[in-house]
Amino acid sequence: MSKNQNPSNNDNNSEENEKDKTTGLITPEKKVEKILVFQFNEQLDEFQELEFKEEVPLYELLDPEFILLFVDPRSYRVWIWHGSNTTTRAKFVAAKIAPNIRDRFGIAYKITTVDEGDETFGYKVAVGLEKEIDYEDMQTGPSYKESEEDLALLEELSREKILLILENMGIPEGYELNMVIVKNKLFRYREYDRPYMGELIKEKQLFELKEKVEDGAYLTKNLTPRMLFSYNKVVLTQLLKKIEQEANNKLDTQ
Repeated sequence: MSKNQNPSNNDNNSEENEKDKTTGLITPEKKVEKILVFQFNEQLDEFQELEFKEEVPLYELLDPEFILLFVDPRSYRVWIWHGSNTTTRAKFVAAKIAPNIRDRFGIAYKITTVDEGDETFGYKVAVGLEKEIDYEDMQTGPSYKESEEDLALLEELSREKILLILENMGIPEGYELNMVIVKNKLFRYREYDRPYMGELIKEKQLFELKEKVEDGAYLTKNLTPRMLFSYNKVVLTQLLKKIEQEANNKLDTQ
């Protein structure tokens, strides 16, 4: 084990969770400000929170012998990192119990698995191996060549950020999200059921509207706009549809 890593034996969070299981109460979401790191203990088949100095970069905790779990509150992500020398069994068990860690902080956190040597850009940003892209400023440094691959990557990251903002906003009761307006772009919003570890999870996606919209003024018929403001600017606008209204329309057509 690295000299900077010490699994905490006095994990108050674990004790609280055990207490909640016995009382039947739902564990409240825990607010965290920094990335927390947990190491999978194959002998105990559980994750243990690591204690390390704040000045130690997260990427220095990586070791081919370890499976590490990172709780990233900035992107609402839980990253499971597999070292290249870890066993298939350890990976399976770690993936199975990872939701227990995630649920301590909020079910909105998305769990993503990455393998050593095949890490995603988002993960590299989280642990300090890459610098985060400024989504508000489309200007880039000299290394950006404006190739099709670069544009596709930037677009994908931008949509991921929009989805995180939508996750934080939530949806009012009795409504469903139909479309999203971000700056001068209109996106359709869809949710899909995707199997994961024997369960169905909601996969959220944005699709840029491809149909040509004629110039002119429009009323949002049957849709209710809901705007998110920040520093006197509109960040994005949700176009919401009443669920009960959709149900009534179906009854009228029968």
